[in-house]
Amino acid sequence: MRILGGVTLHYHWPVYVSLELRCRSREQPIYTTRAHVFQIDPTTKKNWVPASKQAVTVSYFFDSTRNSYRIISVDGSKVIINSTITPNMMFTKTSQKFGQWADSRANTVFGLGFSSEQQLAKFAEKFQEVKEAAKMAKDKSQEKVEVLSNHSQESGRETPSTNQASSINGTDDEKIFHVGPEAVLLKNENDLLKSAVEQSNTNAKKWETELQTLRENNARLVDALQESSANVESWKKQLGACKEESDTLREKIAELEVQCNEASQEKQRNAQLSVRVQELESELHDKEQELENLRKQAEIIPQLMAECESVTSKLQTAETRNRDLEGRIDVLHLDVDDSRQKQGNIKGELKKLMDVLDIKLDELHEFRRGLSRLGVDN
Repeated sequence: MRILGGVTLHYHWPVYVSLELRCRSREQPIYTTRAHVFQIDPTTKKNWVPASKQAVTVSYFFDSTRNSYRIISVDGSKVIINSTITPNMMFTKTSQKFGQWADSRANTVFGLGFSSEQQLAKFAEKFQEVKEAAKMAKDKSQEKVEVLSNHSQESGRETPSTNQASSINGTDDEKIFHVGPEAVLLKNENDLLKSAVEQSNTNAKKWETELQTLRENNARLVDALQESSANVESWKKQLGACKEESDTLREKIAELEVQCNEASQEKQRNAQLSVRVQELESELHDKEQELENLRKQAEIIPQLMAECESVTSKLQTAETRNRDLEGRIDVLHLDVDDSRQKQGNIKGELKKLMDVLDIKLDELHEFRRGLSRLGVDN
């Protein structure tokens, strides 16, 4: 079955193929490209149904005998596009690489998906050119029809008896023969135009129904858009509150970080003080050990003092005996000198030891004062 000029024709497959080949033999391709072919879903009139599994050849053809233009695409042995272009058709770019047009005769909408924007632009440009050419061809055919109609009216007024005779005595074929091929062509075109008008009226009703459906859908979409706008405003408010809370938390985190830094610095200072205290305790232990040694040395001083007194008494005894032993004075004088020298050495050492002991005692007192001050500071 094939729709041609608004008339449904039933063919068997071999006859259809031979007819299609004959049509192509008198048609010449004027532009060819490749695209993915889609058709609108006849049930929903919304979704696209792929007509080809891959990109196929789509061509513009010009029929010189009918002075008409068609878009034809064949996938293997299947004709997926056979659309005659009329002046009322519109090719619409719905995206950067997709376009569509409605064919009222085929009662469907074709869609083409291209691989690039340039191919889509070229196809749309060629569609507009072919549409203008179809419009010019239609205008010329209408002018020809008007001329033939006027000519037939004039010929009818000039030879009424001949027409009456032929209508009375002749058959239908003879009538057509006497009228001429122009009248037959006009009759066929009128029939085609009537069927096209009926089809267009049917399509107009369908389009009105679809338009009403689209309006209802548009109203629903408007309501949904308003609701989404209200939700967006609510989300914006919530987002502002979250931002304010986030800023507050960030300030608190900054304060806590400052406090943590201060605490870490205080810990470092405490660690340094602990190290310093350990060092001072070690120094104190050393000083105490040194003081103990000095105390041990100080215990020898009484013995030295006793020895000094003994030597002094011996010296006095020696002086007493010196008077008695003047004869032995030279020998004893040496002993006395030696004794005095030893006593002087002992006294010098004792004095040095006392000086050292005084210095150590002063240092110990200063050290204790420093420890007491450090304990007060801690």
